[in-house]
Formats: sequence, C-alpha cells, structure tokens
Amino acid sequence: QVQLVESGGGLVQPGGSLRLSCAASGSMISINHMGWYRQAPGKGRELVAIISPSGTTGYADSAKGRFTISREYAKNTVYLQMNSLKPEDTAVYYCNAHVQLYSGSLVSWGQGTQVTVSS
Repeated sequence: QVQLVESGGGLVQPGGSLRLSCAASGSMISINHMGWYRQAPGKGRELVAIISPSGTTGYADSAKGRFTISREYAKNTVYLQMNSLKPEDTAVYYCNAHVQLYSGSLVSWGQGTQVTVSS
C-alpha cells in the first residue's frame, strides 16, 4: 500500500501565501510524476501543477506565475508554494502520485487539504 499525506492547508487572506506538502510512504520502487489537483465546491477536480521525475514542471493557466511545484526526492515529498492567493483558489487540494510498485504501477491520491482564501 502507498499512502499520501497532505498538510499545509488553511485559511488565508487574499494576496497571502500557503505552502502545501505531500509525503508518500509505503513499499514502492519509485515515484514517477507527482501533482496537485483541486476541487472547488460544485466543480470537478482539476489539475493545478505537475512535476516529472526529472523535475520538469507544468501548470494550469490559473496557477502560472503564482504557484510553484517542487519535490524532495529523498523524502518522497512534493510541495506546492502558492502566492498571491485569490478567493477563486478556494478548494480542496489533492496530492497525486504515479507510483511503481513491485506488483505493477499505481496512481495514488491523498485525502485532501482545504484551502480557503477569504477576508
């Protein structure tokens, strides 16, 4: 089993910053792509940012210039630094990892962390 545990969500004022963390644990050979998704009330889940094993990153248009995804390979951890937050960034943020197990590959999700941007 692979577990992803997120942390760092909370309430922040517009223009503020938050840093989300997601740590993967379990019996796995390697972690390939890792990413952050979000789901706002009444909307579908959408990709926010993704990072490849080599460190190549990709962002949704809404995140470009404000969010930065990074990963710490030794700790199997991915981060999302969010700056200049807007009310429309309010959502539950989910971590995602494409994991290679001894028995095959797996896409694992975290439980989600709430981010609320409000004055």
